[in-house]
Formats: sequence, C-alpha cells, structure tokens
Amino acid sequence: MQKKSKVKKVIVVFGTRPEVIKMAPVIRELQKYPKIFKVSICVTAQHREMLDEMLNLFKIKPDYDLNIMENNQSPFEVTAKVLMNIREVLECQCPDIVLVQGDTTTTLATSLASFYLKIKIGHIEAGLRTTDKYKPFPEEINRRLTSHLADFHFVPTQKAKENLLTEGIKKDNIFLTGNTVIDALFYILKFIKKSKKKLDERFCFLNLKKNKLILVTAHRRENFGKPLENICLALKQLVERNKNIEIIYPVHPNPNVWGVVRKILKDITRIYLIKPLDYISFAYLLHNSHLVLTDSGGIQEEAPSLGKPVLVMREKTERPEAIEASAARLVGTDTVNIVKNVEMLLYNRKIYIKMSKATNPFGDGKASRRIVRILKNVV
Repeated sequence: MQKKSKVKKVIVVFGTRPEVIKMAPVIRELQKYPKIFKVSICVTAQHREMLDEMLNLFKIKPDYDLNIMENNQSPFEVTAKVLMNIREVLECQCPDIVLVQGDTTTTLATSLASFYLKIKIGHIEAGLRTTDKYKPFPEEINRRLTSHLADFHFVPTQKAKENLLTEGIKKDNIFLTGNTVIDALFYILKFIKKSKKKLDERFCFLNLKKNKLILVTAHRRENFGKPLENICLALKQLVERNKNIEIIYPVHPNPNVWGVVRKILKDITRIYLIKPLDYISFAYLLHNSHLVLTDSGGIQEEAPSLGKPVLVMREKTERPEAIEASAARLVGTDTVNIVKNVEMLLYNRKIYIKMSKATNPFGDGKASRRIVRILKNVV
C-alpha cells in the first residue's frame, strides 16, 4: 500500500499593495492543489487602506492580520512590529515554508523571524540589485539581507540570477521564473475589457482623444524633499510648455509626498491629482497612457507589457533589464532632464516607437505556474 504523502503547509506573508498584486497569482495557483498544499495567508498591513483594496480585488481573505499600520511610521517601527507579531503566527502554524515577496520591510522582518525558527523561506522576485545600499532606501538592503536568509530564490530574470551567484548563493537554490506581476497584469486586463464603459465614465474628465496622457507615480522615500519638489516642478513646466498633454498623478497618502505635491501642483490646469487607485483603474490608465513617469519599481515591469515607454525618476534602478531592452530610461530627478526626456518622447516618433515596441524582459505571464511547480518538488 502506497504511503499517503504529507500535505505541505505554506504561509504567504505580505503587507503592501505591490506585494498583493505580485503574490495573488501565486496564491491562486497554490490553491489549485489542495491535496498538495495547505495555504495560509498572513498580512501585516504595513499599508492598510491600499492593501485592503487589493485584497478585495483579488478576493484574498487573510487567515491572520497583524494590523501594524500607523501614520508616518518609520522602518524601525515596522521591523520591530512585524518581527514580534509574526512569531506567534509561525509558532502556531509550524509551516514547511514561508513565502515572501520583493523588498519590503515586511519581507525582511518575516524572513528574519522564519530564520530564527528554522523555517524554510521562499523569496519571490529575488536577486534585484542597484549595488547602492541607500538607493532605493531601505529596499536595497531589505532584499540583500533577505537573499542571505532565504532557502529558495525565485528570480525574474537572468541578470537577477547572476546577481545572486555573485553573492555566493548556491546555483541549485536559484530558479528563473519570470515576474509574477506580469501574471497579475494579464489577469486584470480581462476585467478592463468587461468594465471599459464604466472606466471610461469614471475618467471622462480626461480628453484622451485630443491629448496625450502622461501617468505619474512618485513616492519613494529617497525622493522625499528636494527631489520630489524637482519632479513636481517638471510636471508643472510640462503642461505649461505643451498644450497637447494631460498628466494624472495618483498621489501616495504619505504626508511627505502629499504635502509637497499639493503645494506645487494644486489647481494647475491639465494636472489631475487623485487618490491611489484600485489596480483595475490603474491598469486602465496605464493602457491609455502615452508614456509613464515613475520612481516606483513594479511599473517598470508592467508598462513594457503594454508598450508604454517608462522614464524612471531615480539615479539607479534595480531593474536594469528594462533600460537595456530600451523599454525604459533613467532620467533622475533633475527638472530640466525630466522635461527634456518627456518632450523627446512626445515629438520624436522614431525614439518613441523604439521604446514602445521593446520586448518586455520580465516574463510571459506564467511565472506563478513555474513557482508552484518548483515548490511541489523542493518543499
């Protein structure tokens, strides 16, 4: 008589909006195999409101909610709260593996707690590096430390794999899968088709037939202060100099962001400052944009899938593959340089076409399937 195989206990931990987006396809894939995996979901709520919106969108119901969110909290507070609160969950569940994603403080603290309890760690979107420990801050160190705590590394690109090999991570523990954000985007695009009329009505204030839409996201900690002021001044100059554009900017609620943006850009014609969006609405705007200005990470992966050129308002990026593929450009936070590069994409059709038709180096929408197939064998 064949011995019944043990069901593998998996805890998926995340705390922010981008983590939900990138973990949702993995959770959905794991749940297809209830005879192989028992899946528990723990959220830290490092970002409360935006997290809840994504949970509802992807129909994810957490088994544990640590609810650590406080206004304007520091990395000290987030790290300490996650580390202390996740311990009880892990000790109660005794999982075979904990899955974390990306580079948040939730990811680092969860990995450290799992290490202390000698629980295996699977790191999704592993291996991203800028090589500057302060850019982005604190994410670059979060991911570096997580790499040396994790047991299994699911990397989105060959370059990410090479980064880990350079740091001494064993080759047999690194798996090239692509990025799960592409899986999530393809999933959401189906909803956009079904909701097009409703979305058109919601954003009817945009004149998409007449003007070119520029989608902006800017909220990184290293851009607080003068860099963000420079970005806002660039946006102001762009609408003053170019009558054929509109700018929409979903503004992060952090007072370090909202205060600066509102001061410089409030009530300027053709600049729309809106609250952070649900993912369907965000994907709709991305789909209808002419180009993207961003300092965030995930959109550097999503935009090339839709043929949208990306101008990255940072000095360094942990996703150089997009730059090398000509899908993105690093423009920093200098006002003059931002304006110059945007206007180049507005009026130089040859350069615009080259960027918009670049191959997306981050995956084919099957990363989650690969990750779960690997987990079946290694856990």
